[in-house]
Amino acid sequence: MDMHLIRLGILLFLLGLLTGLAVPKLKNPRMGLSSHLEGAMNGTFLVVVGLIWSRLELSHAWLIVTFWLVVYAAYANWLATLLAAVWGAGAPLMPIAARDRTGSASQERVIRILLISVAVSIIAGCVLILVGLTL
Repeated sequence: MDMHLIRLGILLFLLGLLTGLAVPKLKNPRMGLSSHLEGAMNGTFLVVVGLIWSRLELSHAWLIVTFWLVVYAAYANWLATLLAAVWGAGAPLMPIAARDRTGSASQERVIRILLISVAVSIIAGCVLILVGLTL
């Protein structure tokens, strides 16, 4: 699983770089910059998790849960901010980057679901990693 995390991290880092190239073309370039940074930071996070993966002392089942929590959170965070940038949406949950831009009700619902699930997933994944490192 460690090499999968590293590969997925490098892929997300690359997606973040490519997102950076698209920033000027997006409805909300400031949110596009956020998406670019999310891809780069979360890609780096996945690489780091891959590098420490062998040190985690968790059962196989908890390792699988941890893997999917951090991968989902990393990619969903990038996707949520990218969708907000493309749609010109996101003000309710990301008022600084979205400013006053609000999308349709369904667009805002998708962004809200992604961001709330990201928060839960990344917190749970980090708690599991911390537990796995301290056992």
